[in-house]
Amino acid sequence: MTRISILLTTTTLLATTTIAQSNREPPSTGLHSLFLSAGKLYFGTATETNNFADPTYQNILSNPLEFGQLTPENSQKWGLIQPQPGDFSFNASDQVASLANSYNHLLRCHTLTWHSQLPPFVSSTSWTPDTLRQLITTHITSVISHFGSACYAWDVVNEALNENGTFRNSVFFEVLGEEYIAHSFEVAREVAPPETKLYYNDFNLETAPEKQTAAVELVKSLQSKGVKIDGVGLQAHFTVGQTPSVESLIATLQRFADLGVDVAWTELDVAQEDVETASELAVEQQASDYVVAVRACLEVERCVGVTVWQFTDRYSWVPGTFPGKGDACLWTENYQKKPAYWAVKGFLEGWVARMNVTRAFVGGNETTVRTVASPRGPLTEVTSGSERLEGSLVKVAFISFGVWLVLNMM
Repeated sequence: MTRISILLTTTTLLATTTIAQSNREPPSTGLHSLFLSAGKLYFGTATETNNFADPTYQNILSNPLEFGQLTPENSQKWGLIQPQPGDFSFNASDQVASLANSYNHLLRCHTLTWHSQLPPFVSSTSWTPDTLRQLITTHITSVISHFGSACYAWDVVNEALNENGTFRNSVFFEVLGEEYIAHSFEVAREVAPPETKLYYNDFNLETAPEKQTAAVELVKSLQSKGVKIDGVGLQAHFTVGQTPSVESLIATLQRFADLGVDVAWTELDVAQEDVETASELAVEQQASDYVVAVRACLEVERCVGVTVWQFTDRYSWVPGTFPGKGDACLWTENYQKKPAYWAVKGFLEGWVARMNVTRAFVGGNETTVRTVASPRGPLTEVTSGSERLEGSLVKVAFISFGVWLVLNMM
């Protein structure tokens, strides 16, 4: 296969796209369908059983154009699923799994070994290494066996690291040291169907350099021991105006992808620092921050998808945990689509249109598009599997005109 690189100025292409889109009706697309068209696996959301009696919520959740994956927000966590020794309660989590199946959404399962939301019998018992190792084995074996192939992926170990890169002092670490992480993955791999993806999941990997490096070393350590790990989930709980740059987010995702694992934004939201004083500029900034996160995933080949941590402010976890903060989701509490939603959708439409038009003009189904830095500013790099073309100004103008023409014909 011959790789070609055509550099088109991003501003020219996006301006052309905007003109064309203003002259046509909005397409019948949503965030998930556009993500699929961009070559990714899913755009999904967290949900929980307390949302099930809300018909407006369910109408949006069930829309296959908007969402293609669900994550149980709480019902698969240890404290709810095994509140007493050997007493497993799958009722709520089964409802989420059943809903995902009925909507034909992927189910991303969350989580197995985590220091938080533990039942008292786990956090308060005086364990020996052998008894705690067996407890982890029993829990993971029972939970994964129950759901079987229903789960596309599992967050096997969640939030094992402190911000400074040291291991979190949980009951698991106190008794077993870092061995508990490898043990959890080994048990999960033994019992899970071969196609199930096993993830390490954590927050602030995008913003805490020492924690990010420690997570990289954690993955390397597991791999050096022959422990199978398929992915790293980055939670991406951001604050408006404090979201890292797209270059930083791409570098973070790529750093893990370079280890040979998949990556994903697993709990994305972008909260206003102070809901009461949030300005129109803050609303616009939130839209920009969401686009930056989504774009970073598109730029990294092994980023498989994005999960927002609830799609509506009505059920967001943020205000209850951080009083004063909130309005973190893509839909308002009254189910109105925010500027952030429209910004993400518009960006995805432009991205997919560029891919499609490039394929039409350049040829080849292997065409990919990504943004690269250059001394002239951001450029769009187009890679195809057909033939080599020079990126002359004549051809840039020709393809830009083609974008305008094709989009006006849609």
